[in-house]
Amino acid sequence: MAYDFTKISMTALMRPAFDAGIALTRLDERIARSSVGSGWTERSHFADACASLWIDGELVHLEDLVLHDATRDIRTPTHELTIARDVLRTRRRIAAQSPDWALSAEGIRTLRKTAEITPAGTDKAEAVDAIKRGGAIVPEGEGDHADGGESLPGLDYAAIDAVLARSDAVIEEAKRPGRAGEPEKNPLVYDLDWDEDERLEEWRGVLRQAENLPALLQATVALDAWNEFSVLQHAPWLGRLLAASILRRAGVTTGAHLAAINLGLKTIPVDRRRHRDREKRLLAIVGGLIAAAEIGLKEHDRLALARQMMERKLTGRRASSKLPELVELVMAQPLVSASMVVKTLGVTPQAARRIVGELGLREMTGRGRFRAWGIV
Repeated sequence: MAYDFTKISMTALMRPAFDAGIALTRLDERIARSSVGSGWTERSHFADACASLWIDGELVHLEDLVLHDATRDIRTPTHELTIARDVLRTRRRIAAQSPDWALSAEGIRTLRKTAEITPAGTDKAEAVDAIKRGGAIVPEGEGDHADGGESLPGLDYAAIDAVLARSDAVIEEAKRPGRAGEPEKNPLVYDLDWDEDERLEEWRGVLRQAENLPALLQATVALDAWNEFSVLQHAPWLGRLLAASILRRAGVTTGAHLAAINLGLKTIPVDRRRHRDREKRLLAIVGGLIAAAEIGLKEHDRLALARQMMERKLTGRRASSKLPELVELVMAQPLVSASMVVKTLGVTPQAARRIVGELGLREMTGRGRFRAWGIV
């Protein structure tokens, strides 16, 4: 299939794209200089991951994703929640790398593997990530000496278990029949006639054609072409993150944040985002970028005001008070549960609930048990 954008009149796109560039640059500058910049960035990762699932027709609650990411699940994770965590981790990974990494051959290959492997082997993927970070996976309630026994000093048994899990995964993959180094795809899950490599190459060809366009138009054309080609069967969300990477590579957004394209596109009606006319689809994408910048600015102002209100409650507190640490935790996460407060601040569950009440946080889940709090 061909994607010829040379027949599109760029006159109608120039002004909206210019406005989107100004809005995103203003947001990026605000976040880079803000005291709540890191907390805003983390919140944008969570919100954009939930919005990504919403665009694809699935619903994932923000509080469920926060608790799932912190391994504090209150119920068995759903398939949609697992995908949302994949989007979340991919956003973090792209933001942590150099601006041109995601669009490089190595970056795309790595991100494709993440999109294809993680949903089917989440636990094994967690083990591999823990090994790469030099850490370990410790389930809730299973701290050091959980069984009451003694352990040898200097040994991290959870890390050893992670290595064994990774080895088991490699052995299982090697036992599967198919092409060398590739597992055989299940025809009930995958369309075997769907050539992702060919579609990806066609998409990269569109990128090469659009390399002389302004960055906003490059990202817009790249995202529309990704949707038209349907490059990956089970990861349509990756194209939106790659479009955000184009903006980051061009310097429209810097290391301060990765554009929350999903969050902006959520405000655009679906009939505009999937219109038959290509020019109207491109205008819808540009409108989503403008909306993402506006939402980001409003969220930043809300967080800055909330931090000022909470800091007023710290006046006159003892030096040993845990409230300042709780303020930092609340600013860094969209939601905090009692177990997260206990783990981070090193207090008892009763003390955690008490200091949460002193700070005046709002209960966000509406539950009697397994509650979580956030900023009003």
